[in-house]
Amino acid sequence: MPESYIDLRSATVTRPTAGMRAAMNAAEVGDDVFGEDPTVIRLQDRVAAMLGKEAALFVPSGTMSNQICVRTHTQPGDELLCETTCHIYIAEAGGPATLSGVTCRTIDGDYGIIDVTQLDGKIRPDNEHYVRTRLVCLENTHNRGGGRLYPIEKIQAIHAWAREHRLLMHLDGARLWNAVVATGIPAVEWARYFDSISVCFSKGLGAPVGSALAGTREFVTKARRARKLFGGGMRQAGIIAAGALYALEHHIDRLAEDHRHARILAQAIADTPGLRLEPPDVETNLIWFEVDRDLGTAKEVQAALKQRGVLVQVSGPQTMRACTHLDVSAAQAERATETIRQAVPQLVPAR
Repeated sequence: MPESYIDLRSATVTRPTAGMRAAMNAAEVGDDVFGEDPTVIRLQDRVAAMLGKEAALFVPSGTMSNQICVRTHTQPGDELLCETTCHIYIAEAGGPATLSGVTCRTIDGDYGIIDVTQLDGKIRPDNEHYVRTRLVCLENTHNRGGGRLYPIEKIQAIHAWAREHRLLMHLDGARLWNAVVATGIPAVEWARYFDSISVCFSKGLGAPVGSALAGTREFVTKARRARKLFGGGMRQAGIIAAGALYALEHHIDRLAEDHRHARILAQAIADTPGLRLEPPDVETNLIWFEVDRDLGTAKEVQAALKQRGVLVQVSGPQTMRACTHLDVSAAQAERATETIRQAVPQLVPAR
């Protein structure tokens, strides 16, 4: 993509910074499948410590990380409970069913957030006719919920309910770092309510590739076997692990900048006739919005913005998403807002 574009499609479009490239170039490496890559070991130890878990495992992607956790916690014929629009359910190619033989029982949330009262009656009877309800999966921040922060008191209540009913808890924390910065609640506090947690380095933190999962040593030992099964065993992975380590050391606090830039963009969208924020409040770095049919389609708005140098994502016939990240400066965020204010209203006369 040409450098002249302001790319708001995803945080995954970032490129390694000069400092990150230098760290990757200097990384010590070994064979990680043999457990001999010193940089991977340092990364795994760092993640485990940050999340207050006994061990962690480096994997190629967030999808693999989540699906390894589902596989490790369950057996075929089990069921997990999750929110209707969560990433594990809608954006991982049917992974629970395809990879683990697990069905998903979905619960409609409030922009991705479910309340413990909605879980009442959701556990299947202990009967050979039914699947076995085994796992509760939550997502924080919630992508399809507009980067929504999961209120920690709701997580605490769901955790207590799950323990009462002997269910396990998994957190898709791909954007947990955003939650940490937005709330001031440390990662270890969010993680303590979950048996496993997945975190990502290639979204808000700007690393080129990689995620990690964390839990007990026993859990991570089993997860390593699932990683091998899913084709995620890596050899001299220290090169990419070094990028993730650099990101943890240098790119967490700066996420506050992305949140500020997102609010600037959100205000421009809210002020533009024919566009509607959904949800109306932007809490982190994701801005989801709807296009009124009288204005046109999401693809038409996308094309108009692209013509003027701004890239956004189409997520449905009338639905769009913009994402601020490491490679979007304050000046670019301001320029994007002016482009939105000027370009979108011009679509109406054209129709």
